[in-house]
Amino acid sequence: MADAPLLGAKVRALRRREHMTQVDLAERLGVSASYLNLIENNRRPLTAPLLIRLAQIFQLDLQNFASEEDVRLTADLHEVFGDPIFESHGLTNADLRELVAASPNVARAVLTLYRTYATTRESLDTLGERLAGDGFVGVDNSRLPSEEVSDLIQRRMNHFAELEEGAEALWREAELDADDVYRGLVRYLRATRGIEVRIVRVADERQAMRRYDPDRRVLSISEVLPPRSRRFQLAHQLGLLTQSTAIDRILRDENLTTPESRALARVALANYFAAAILMPYQPFLEAARAERYDIELLAHRFGTSFEQVCHRLTTLRRPGSEGVPMHMVRIDIAGNISKRFSGSGIRFARFSGACPRWNVHAALMTPGMIRIQLSQMPDGAVYFCIARTVRSDRGGYHVPHTVQSIGMGCDVRYARELVYADGIDLDNIGAAVPVGVTCRTCERLDCAQRALPALQHPLRLDENRRGVSFYASVDK
Repeated sequence: MADAPLLGAKVRALRRREHMTQVDLAERLGVSASYLNLIENNRRPLTAPLLIRLAQIFQLDLQNFASEEDVRLTADLHEVFGDPIFESHGLTNADLRELVAASPNVARAVLTLYRTYATTRESLDTLGERLAGDGFVGVDNSRLPSEEVSDLIQRRMNHFAELEEGAEALWREAELDADDVYRGLVRYLRATRGIEVRIVRVADERQAMRRYDPDRRVLSISEVLPPRSRRFQLAHQLGLLTQSTAIDRILRDENLTTPESRALARVALANYFAAAILMPYQPFLEAARAERYDIELLAHRFGTSFEQVCHRLTTLRRPGSEGVPMHMVRIDIAGNISKRFSGSGIRFARFSGACPRWNVHAALMTPGMIRIQLSQMPDGAVYFCIARTVRSDRGGYHVPHTVQSIGMGCDVRYARELVYADGIDLDNIGAAVPVGVTCRTCERLDCAQRALPALQHPLRLDENRRGVSFYASVDK
């Protein structure tokens, strides 16, 4: 293989991720530890038989092993080096690809360093605005726990087989009825754990939507939660109680570097388990295919919310029984990305605002309506995207209701499997909306919504000429 000498760092990273020594891995590969050491240092090629054996040991998709992680890491670096502080260095896309291929750990270190810098800069700006006050609380400038958890989910392609198996085993053990999952979960908690479930009034519990008291063995659920959310909270608590071994195994990931990251990941994994309980893998996949991924219809059928169905659709990656590979993003009215996952290959901004041309922003102007868009990225890839707002309904008159926008989508070649593509001319790529990742990395100079100059095109202003935007150049 032409790329074989550059795969040593990948082998080393995989081995370390599984806490294996060179001797352990060499024995499983059927080679000597010294030969494996040469491979990891790019002094011997990774042959096709060894590559296949590695894929079996680490349960890898060979295509992802060869390119997906590199592409994602290169895209992240491209965004980082779009910062104006690097403008004078003249780095090219080829430079970034070579760095990722030759030294992926160095590339990740650069990302970590930039995250720390960006967080520090933001913290200093915030603290500067508060210096006139009575003091401030120290700020942790390390990497945000949410970023580490997002990366964990992305690396695992948002599919955790051990939690799927745990959910299926609990369904059998609890003898759950799809028509009354809530009652079955309440019964199971009482019978196997001695836990009583109580619905509490707002006057008694104003802050917590769910509270578990392990000493009294009481699980309290707020009355303001709708039935679908009550079911989800019960399943979430069951995940924490019954899946601790599987979750702890996942949390040993070396990229979760702080207690806060691991705690947040535990919550995310318990949520994953809850979704697997309420929307069992095979029945949900079959329903999704039969109803052509009609999110609202699936939500009615499984007694879940629009957002919960969107999450679940991105997890359908079981080998041999996959759904349409989809991406999902959630933003608020200020454009902050609070959740993101890309199973479709689309790239999301990590260090700056997302492209305003994307329909996930437009959905906020038409609450409750599905917005459809063919989106073409700067590299020519085309995605079929849908977006809709979701609104919290927790609390009474004096409780503010939050509105967020959920964006979903897939590569255009899968679009016909979705009901939302009916009547859309998917072959007319010329009708696709040009969308970027961020303004700095986008090369489209004719964009009327450009907010920053393009990275590869230095800003040149002519006070006598004006383009479609302040940062769009005008040909002489």
